[in-house]
Amino acid sequence: MPTIVHFDLTADDTDRAKAFYGELFGWKFQKYPGPVDYYLIETTDLTGAPGVGGGLGKRDAPGQGVTNYVGVDSLDEYAARVEKLGGRVVQPKMEVPGFGWMVVCMDPDNNPLGLWQEMPPT
Repeated sequence: MPTIVHFDLTADDTDRAKAFYGELFGWKFQKYPGPVDYYLIETTDLTGAPGVGGGLGKRDAPGQGVTNYVGVDSLDEYAARVEKLGGRVVQPKMEVPGFGWMVVCMDPDNNPLGLWQEMPPT
């Protein structure tokens, strides 16, 4: 069954956001390689086991907040289902090199919804 596999936070000030979430929840941040101001987030569950991973980047547009990504086995199939059920695709399929592919949608109530398809192991 598809489930949330990743979340993305956006912030006007990523250093402030890292300090806030690091102090509040103990989350760990690692700079993603490259020129983009983006950090991978490491979380743990209540027992200390690895939790859902996330990312933190600069806010691109006013009102942009949190997007949850649901892991699916076929982005094309699920993107078509989103549209059939009254949602819309707002960012078409995009490769995240070495990791997988993503699509960003809006549900019928205008909530962001990310779809994620893992790259097969090499």
